[in-house]
Amino acid sequence: MPDTMNPTHLDQSTITGERADLLLALAQHRTMLRHTARDLSDEQAGLRTTASALCLGGIIKHVTSVERVWTAFIREGLSALGAVTDMTEEDWAQRADEFRMLPGETLAGVLDAYEEVAARTDALVRELPGLDVSHPLPDAPWSAPGTRWSARRVLLHVIGETAQHAGHADIIRESLDGALSMG
Repeated sequence: MPDTMNPTHLDQSTITGERADLLLALAQHRTMLRHTARDLSDEQAGLRTTASALCLGGIIKHVTSVERVWTAFIREGLSALGAVTDMTEEDWAQRADEFRMLPGETLAGVLDAYEEVAARTDALVRELPGLDVSHPLPDAPWSAPGTRWSARRVLLHVIGETAQHAGHADIIRESLDGALSMG
């Protein structure tokens, strides 16, 4: 399996243009996020180091989930978001576990899950007949009635989420041990 976290894995001879740009942006931000977890123990990956409830392992778990859900949306449409739009109070409590390292979870396992989702996303980008395929989004609170997102727009959203959370992770890592990922 190619290292989907490393931007140099892209074969520019077969993937070009907009798809190559999207894949490269995803790979670059994934690499930065992964880099924040370098040389950490499982315990360190689960530590809260700021006023936020976030930890490095939890951020990676969350980004993995975001990428998994949104690429399912590209393939399946609104039904892929059904679990998110119809969540109960218990579902929201379980979702909070996505933001922390749970007993028995390891940083290696979290990173492996992220790698698997990244590989599936990259394959989807390569195989899609076009980036204009679109599906409606759920109505408010997420979007206005009738809003549709194309595969392109979803991928831009995933890139934005990954970049934003890589920045969060950098702050948490610096607070943990002074290491900088982006500085």
